[in-house]
Amino acid sequence: MFKFPISFRRVLVFAGIFVLILFVIEFNSRLEELNRLNEQREQVQAMATQAMQTQLALQTQVAYAGSNEAVEEWARTEGHYIQEGDQPVIPLGVPGSDPVIEPTPEPIPTPMQNWEIWWTLFFDE
Repeated sequence: MFKFPISFRRVLVFAGIFVLILFVIEFNSRLEELNRLNEQREQVQAMATQAMQTQLALQTQVAYAGSNEAVEEWARTEGHYIQEGDQPVIPLGVPGSDPVIEPTPEPIPTPMQNWEIWWTLFFDE
C-alpha cells in the first residue's frame, strides 16, 4: 500500500504554514477594526466641528442681542418706539370720505343630520 512518510521537517513546514495563515487572518481582522474605528473617528470629528460652529453662531447671536444696535432695531420694528428728532407718521383718512367698514361675515349654520334632529326633539329640554 501507499505509505505516507511523516517526517519532522514536513510537520514543521505545515505548522509554519498554519501559523502564517493564522497571522494573516488576525492581521485582516485588525485592519477591518482599524477601518471601522477610522470611520467612527471621522464621524465624531464632523459632529464636533458642527457643534463648535453652532456654539460660535450662538455666541455671535448672544453678543448681538446684548448690543445697542439690537435694542434699537427691536425698539423701532417691534416695539414701535421713536427716537428724538423722528417725525412719526400717523395715517389719516381723506377729509370728507367715509371710513371703510368691513362687515363681519355671518357664520354659516351647519346642517343637522336626521339623528341629531330626533335626538334634540326627544331629549333636549
